[in-house]
Amino acid sequence: MTREETAMELDADETTEVSPMTLGIYYRRAFPHSAYYKWLNYNGVAPTTDFTHREFSFTINDGVYVRYQSFRDASEFQRELVRLSPSKIDIGAIFTAAPKHAKSLQPGVFRPVAKELVFDIDMTDYDDVRTCCQGGAICAKCWKFMVIAMHVLDRALREDFGFSHIMWVYSGRRGVHCWVCDERARQLDDAARKAVAGYLSIVRGGAEKGKKVNLSQRHAHHPHVVRSMEIIEEYFEQVLLEDQEILLTRERWNKVLAALPDEELRNQIDTQWSKRPDKPSVEKWSEMVDIVEKRASKRGAKFALSTFERDIMLQYAYPRLDENVTTHLNHLLKSPFCIHPKTGRVCTPIGQDQFDTFDPFAAPTLACVLKELGSDSAVGGKLQDVSQAAASLTGYVDVFEKFVALLPVSSNSTSHQSLDF
Repeated sequence: MTREETAMELDADETTEVSPMTLGIYYRRAFPHSAYYKWLNYNGVAPTTDFTHREFSFTINDGVYVRYQSFRDASEFQRELVRLSPSKIDIGAIFTAAPKHAKSLQPGVFRPVAKELVFDIDMTDYDDVRTCCQGGAICAKCWKFMVIAMHVLDRALREDFGFSHIMWVYSGRRGVHCWVCDERARQLDDAARKAVAGYLSIVRGGAEKGKKVNLSQRHAHHPHVVRSMEIIEEYFEQVLLEDQEILLTRERWNKVLAALPDEELRNQIDTQWSKRPDKPSVEKWSEMVDIVEKRASKRGAKFALSTFERDIMLQYAYPRLDENVTTHLNHLLKSPFCIHPKTGRVCTPIGQDQFDTFDPFAAPTLACVLKELGSDSAVGGKLQDVSQAAASLTGYVDVFEKFVALLPVSSNSTSHQSLDF
């Protein structure tokens, strides 16, 4: 069975293992409670409002969505997690009061004041450019879009914004999440988060729009654009031309040519390729670039012609963000180490040095973890603190613990600050 075929069958094979009973075993025996608490309490010894005023949302009993859960310490969180055995855990903001008391507070008193700066990249947002899969399916070929996205955004967040405590997490199915945990990032208000998301968003427009990258001459030489292009150039030929074959058929090449701001050139290239449609995309790309460059070099040529190659590379390979996830303090995001209900896979951290080697198909499933825990996992017992016997989780827990260990102790400040751009 090919990896592509495996991708199509993930849902059917793994979902049967996800139940309140099996999740209870996982949360009791394998969930990394100690490191998880240290992360959200930001290494404070005693519980701080970073943890006690944090909203958790649980999905229980086949879809019942319970918001505004909060806990006074790690022990209470662990007990409730095992008792409720949620099929999904979402993490929200830190509020002015414990979220479990939200209904008893007067309007305006209860409000979000801090949260990690988060990003959500979903493979379905690439459906207009990937040719190997669609919808919820992924394979090794299209996963490389996530690899490019992690490289581009991680570099930008570190080099352009000065953030250093950045955690990447596999969503468990078809995407990645990014958690920026620097205190300066956690204190950003909605306006500042919107500014960051806007800075990092280059591809604009839906599937019906031909040209989705429109950079001015000034922005064309911006360090972020130049750096992003350097990263994309490393992957473009293999990912877009060889793996995705974006110029293989007339339907595909016309999507690329739709972004070319010269009707005469569009017709010329379309006619040329229609005579030899079997040419591989690598050859067609080289021909197209040569034709466009010759026209762009002529006096009076449109500026957009000179940037066409760059703009298409960005349009097809630059990260596609769900900006709503980033811009609102009150937006929830799926927790690391919860189980994806449709695939049964653990939402595992991805180390900064693992972008190119991380394999979503190797991420452990709940079934695999339970098997490793052994037959005694089905019976009761004392609450455990680490993944004591689940070998498939060990490496991912190590990545998480190393990340948490480097987090500075929070000042527990609730003041707001903004970034200058």
